[in-house]
Amino acid sequence: MSSERIHNVLAYLRNIVPKKPNKIAFSDGELSLTFSDVYDRACRIGSYLNENGIYKRPVVVFMRKSPREVTAFFGVISGGCFYVPIDEEMPRDRIQLILNNVCSPLVICDEDTLPVASNFDVSDGKVVLYDELLTTEPNYEAIDSIYARSLDIDPIYIVFTSGSTGIPKGVAACHRSVIDYIEQLSEVLSFSESTVFGNQTPLYFDACLKELYPTLKFGATTYLIPKTLFSQPIALLEYLNKHKINTVCWVVSALTMVSAFGTFDIIKPEYLHTVAFGSEVFPIKQFRLWRNALPNASFTNLYGPTEGTGMCCFYHADRDFEDGEAIPIGKPFRNREILLLTDENKLAEQGQEGEICIRGTAVTLGYYNDPERTSKAFVQNPLNSAYPEIIYKTGDMGKLNERGELVFVSRRDYQIKHMGHRIELGEIEVSANMIDAVQMAACIYDKVKGKIVLFYVGTCTEKELTVALKERLPRYMIPNKLIRLETMPLTANGKLNRVELKNNFENNIY
Repeated sequence: MSSERIHNVLAYLRNIVPKKPNKIAFSDGELSLTFSDVYDRACRIGSYLNENGIYKRPVVVFMRKSPREVTAFFGVISGGCFYVPIDEEMPRDRIQLILNNVCSPLVICDEDTLPVASNFDVSDGKVVLYDELLTTEPNYEAIDSIYARSLDIDPIYIVFTSGSTGIPKGVAACHRSVIDYIEQLSEVLSFSESTVFGNQTPLYFDACLKELYPTLKFGATTYLIPKTLFSQPIALLEYLNKHKINTVCWVVSALTMVSAFGTFDIIKPEYLHTVAFGSEVFPIKQFRLWRNALPNASFTNLYGPTEGTGMCCFYHADRDFEDGEAIPIGKPFRNREILLLTDENKLAEQGQEGEICIRGTAVTLGYYNDPERTSKAFVQNPLNSAYPEIIYKTGDMGKLNERGELVFVSRRDYQIKHMGHRIELGEIEVSANMIDAVQMAACIYDKVKGKIVLFYVGTCTEKELTVALKERLPRYMIPNKLIRLETMPLTANGKLNRVELKNNFENNIY
């Protein structure tokens, strides 16, 4: 099925149900739903929306991570609306800000989240139980009519990301960009009907697109791995083996959590043949441990912001890398272009740093109900003055290496001026992660005190680490303070939580 022939992501589901009605589509190891189950539940939820006159509106899905939540997403789309996933692990104030922004007429809950949802102000919206929606008789004629009327530029979801002002930003993506993403990603990673995904990310992040929609496209299977297992590396790999999971698309921290603590000496993932990673720089030391454990597996570095519909660049990591070398993010998927723009809005030359800007179908619709911040990040292509053409400025800095491969350098806000020198905090992290006695490292900068602070998990003392860093870094890049932790704080998505580290340091908690 090519992207030119479909205009709605549910075409994947409508196409696969007649072919594989009884195959498991989504499971968490306890509840398993077949493609027929998924379609039936989606149609019932869509019919409920239709009966209640809810159309082309944002619908909040406030549920525990499970196959039921996935069907709620598809049900919202079936009703011609777009879903807004939230989760009870989000801070209460953040949830209320999201609810205030979208003003949804409906909040879908389960038995666990209903008591929590009842404490929020949903304005004129209605809170309803997921199971109540399933009692609705499917109106297939109405569902077919909604599907036929839909356009590929209609929104499919709003995913909220962190804003620098503390106000979350709701990224709205449309069917066209998601379909294009799934088509290109599937080609790059060679998904098929035999693919068994192991989902790591929470469902309120766009990262789950990598599993949810290819599952529908190919008739594959996705296991929603319990979050608790990502702090139990051995149990995690046992879970992968039990369910014969062969494909994972995880954040780097999740992979490192397995390799950094000797897990491969005890157990290895027996069926894993496709490993995709992204969102952070993969320490070469940890990458080598994975390559050695799975010599026949493919490893692919993915890069892309939520505002670019999932991932937009890829690099098949099929060669050896030098100590301290960054694994490239490679090149863009088809139908995308990466513009490396200097501060003068000119294309950066090879080896010169520039801001990574995305051009093409992958660029999302902007920030929901937030025209001011949309206008700052989604801008007219400065290289084109002849007609309207929106590009997205990522705030990430990159450059082309001597091989012509795109390499991520740093976030703009990770670049600091210290002792008269411009410093990339990521470079300090890379150097620390190369030291044998260090499992994980994260670096922050305290502007008030003018200090570079390095946090690490490892077996060496702070003094020993300082000595090792002096052999790798110039004097002005040596951290002013090193803090050893038992565990590294992670975000809900499994990435290093530098904000928490910085806040705790500033508040003298460490």
